[in-house]
Amino acid sequence: MAKEHEDEFLQDVSLAEEEEYGDEEYTEEELELDALRAERDDLKDRWMRALADAENARKRSDRDRREAENYGGSKLARDLLPVYDNLKRGLEAATDEQREVSAALIEGVELTMREVVNVFKKHGIEPISPEIGERFDPQNHEAMFEAPVPGTKAGDIIQVMTEGFMLHDRLLRPAQVGVSSTPT
Repeated sequence: MAKEHEDEFLQDVSLAEEEEYGDEEYTEEELELDALRAERDDLKDRWMRALADAENARKRSDRDRREAENYGGSKLARDLLPVYDNLKRGLEAATDEQREVSAALIEGVELTMREVVNVFKKHGIEPISPEIGERFDPQNHEAMFEAPVPGTKAGDIIQVMTEGFMLHDRLLRPAQVGVSSTPT
């Protein structure tokens, strides 16, 4: 009797395996078809990855090109800022008497200064011109000194030494300022 139950159990296991795995053997064509499907899936995956890499490279090169257009001349622009400063100082230093005597020279310097400003604007260079009494902004200003000045609050700009400049959305040079240190 135990032998009978054992045979039935083994027969049930055998039937269950046939249901799960099947009893049929694969033909050579089916195996080749499965191999071709696997190869197709692998090639499709590689192709999709290559396509994504190409798209990422295109986006990266577009971004690099835009940055080169906008910020490629920043070194030259930085080197021209002292020229602007010197022209401005020269015009500010000219007295009324000197302006009368050398009117043509002063006019030439003013025209040169205007042309420098126009070239700056054409290339996205904008001045940062803080006013006395404005709050010090460490993002755009460089504090050159602190001094207690009556009638001001701590952190107020009390003197502007040089203008700062932005190149599009980047700081090219901070404005150099003196800041009040009077406690509030």
